[in-house]
Amino acid sequence: MSPRWLTIVGIGDGGFATLTPEARAALGTATTIFGGKRHLAMLGEHRARRVEWLQPFARSLDAIAERRGQPTVVLATGDPMWFGVGATLARSFPAEEMRVLSAPSAFSLAAARLGWPLEETICLTVHGRPLEAVTRHLQPDARLLVLSEGGESPRALARLLTSRGYGPSRLTVLEHMGGPKERVRETSAGDFDLGEVADLNTVAVLCRPGRAAEPRPMVPGLPDESFIHDGKMTKRVLRALAIAALAPMPGDLLWDVGAGSGSISVEWLRAGRGLRAFAIEPVEARRRMIAENAAAFGVPELQIVAGHAPNAFAALEAPDAVFLGGGLSDGVFDAAFAALRPGGRIVAHAVTLESEAILTGLHAEHGGELMRVAVEKAEPVGPYRGFKPSMTVAHWHLTKAPA
Repeated sequence: MSPRWLTIVGIGDGGFATLTPEARAALGTATTIFGGKRHLAMLGEHRARRVEWLQPFARSLDAIAERRGQPTVVLATGDPMWFGVGATLARSFPAEEMRVLSAPSAFSLAAARLGWPLEETICLTVHGRPLEAVTRHLQPDARLLVLSEGGESPRALARLLTSRGYGPSRLTVLEHMGGPKERVRETSAGDFDLGEVADLNTVAVLCRPGRAAEPRPMVPGLPDESFIHDGKMTKRVLRALAIAALAPMPGDLLWDVGAGSGSISVEWLRAGRGLRAFAIEPVEARRRMIAENAAAFGVPELQIVAGHAPNAFAALEAPDAVFLGGGLSDGVFDAAFAALRPGGRIVAHAVTLESEAILTGLHAEHGGELMRVAVEKAEPVGPYRGFKPSMTVAHWHLTKAPA
């Protein structure tokens, strides 16, 4: 028997009539077929055992693993490897045991209907994910394709866009693409009036900012006033310097220790796709501010950890980068540096003489780069203007030696 016992078959809304001969053959030899209720209903008469997805989904993964070595098919929508079940299965089963037979994705179908080049379009999903994640991609003239959670998603998305000042944006709702019930309708976010929408839909958004919109670049250094804070935050210039020194790379995990408003964590997550962050903060009021900032800036995936450093470190995954902005006493650096992965980066800021003395000692012991940053801003001085200095900040960053 072929070692590729698990076949993932993508199906369009046109049903089994649209399947390739290879996909039909896989179904014909399968002894067990897994899928959602809608897909399994398409099978008609079939000798294979049918298994509807179990909850939680991990139970389905266990059930599939029990079929190892026997011809098994998983039914999926469109392209299973693009926000689909195929990506989940690929994390649990080796590639040499699987075949993936894709149908056109909802993104491909929507781009074909609209004449949008996919390479110039941002493809997202809110299926099982926070709607607020769309916020980070709101830019003038940006084109978004969004896989919906269900029939209420387009209206909820319209409300989100309007609340962020993007009410003039054009929304195209594409339902049941590729099937006999296909329907394409257009409206604006601010005047959403489409009525009932089918659960199977994709939303295309052409972003148009209104007067209240605040377009935000993805590079670090967002304005301080954009964040909710109580004064305890890393200011704009130092934040941009810190993110540059932390050097986010795809898939990296950050520990933001003494996160305050969460501004470092927010800017880190916005710096690229696949990044992760723990914002460690002992004060409950500040944790609420972190959550609000994360939602407002489109990074609701930020994980907020209640607790004091270094005790809070014990339960966390080892980081690729650490930012120490909330104090350097009580062995915080030693514990963070010990947990840091080889090749990882650590950045620390100090504003008091005592903290600066600690940084000076750490620099002498470990090396790295230590600098003192002074920023002056032009402000009114009577009828004239003059430069007013902010508090000097000591900045130190270090890369841990590779293993």
